[in-house]
Amino acid sequence: MEAYGTIDELNSFVGLAEAALRRTGRLDDIADELLEIQQELFDCGSDLAYADKPDVFKTGMDQVERLERRIDELDGEAPPIARFILPGGSEAAALLHVCRTVCRRAERRVAALAAEKPVSGAVLAYLNRLSDWFFVAARAANARLGVRDAEYARGANVFRRSDPPSPGK
Repeated sequence: MEAYGTIDELNSFVGLAEAALRRTGRLDDIADELLEIQQELFDCGSDLAYADKPDVFKTGMDQVERLERRIDELDGEAPPIARFILPGGSEAAALLHVCRTVCRRAERRVAALAAEKPVSGAVLAYLNRLSDWFFVAARAANARLGVRDAEYARGANVFRRSDPPSPGK
């Protein structure tokens, strides 16, 4: 019940994010993807309910591969990351970050369920990639809306360096 319930909670936040993205008038393609994601989240719940009947699973690796392709595409729209990103920026991005964190919790709940009962590996893979999709979609939304990502200012540059380190440092 924890796994189903968390996926259902995620689906509700996805609906909220979809409405917010639609209001911007500049994120309709991502909003359209959110509608497809809502369908797929229902599929994930169905697959969990029928874990003992893999012949009726609806979630497959093709959805995971689609997410991976879109992660690469959306990631290309945002500037390179130097520091950790704080959830926020635009309202649209903030809601996508909420979806990301609820998705991570859903993944943890499904992983815990998998320790006790058979679970579709595609559902776990889907939720894992979906949380990354939410992250890059939030960054792409901010970029399209002209809003800078909020960086964790107290941290060092932990990702790509903008210029090479000086010799001896």
